[in-house]
Amino acid sequence: MKITLSVNGEERSLDVDPRTTLLDALRDHLDMTGSKKGCDHGQCGACTMLVNGRRINSCLALAVMHEGDEVTTIEGLGEPGALSPLQKAFVRHDGYQCGYCTPGQIVSAKAMIAEFSNGWPSYVSDDLEAAPDFSEAEIKERMSGNLCRCSAYPGICAAIKDAAPEEGLNEREAAE
Repeated sequence: MKITLSVNGEERSLDVDPRTTLLDALRDHLDMTGSKKGCDHGQCGACTMLVNGRRINSCLALAVMHEGDEVTTIEGLGEPGALSPLQKAFVRHDGYQCGYCTPGQIVSAKAMIAEFSNGWPSYVSDDLEAAPDFSEAEIKERMSGNLCRCSAYPGICAAIKDAAPEEGLNEREAAE
């Protein structure tokens, strides 16, 4: 089945079996191997991508479901020599060990910061009407779908807090 996706700002045409996941389409047909296949069941977050600005587990989404959608992968956030603020912060704070989950962690963190900026509450938000506090509890809850088997969580949280203002979280929210 022929489909067209906008991947990291570039229109890409693919001919895929209708059963092909978005993750497999990008990895196997476009050689975009930044997003990882961890559990293949949507439980670990290693395959996290942004589709139309929202994070998804790409191992659970069929590529044909995203005809015409804007897909952003880790490759679309930065590149060697021009890393995104989150990527720089992950390096600075040692927010990785083996690095396998790191692309999904960074893409998920990018979306999480946008969720904060939009005022979306989470399960641990004290008030559903007020803007959520940019607390460690909120970060941990919102990142709970991304597992790190090496337990680099302290560095991951520190990197997210550090990069949040540069990634679009306003100064007041980041200070809380």
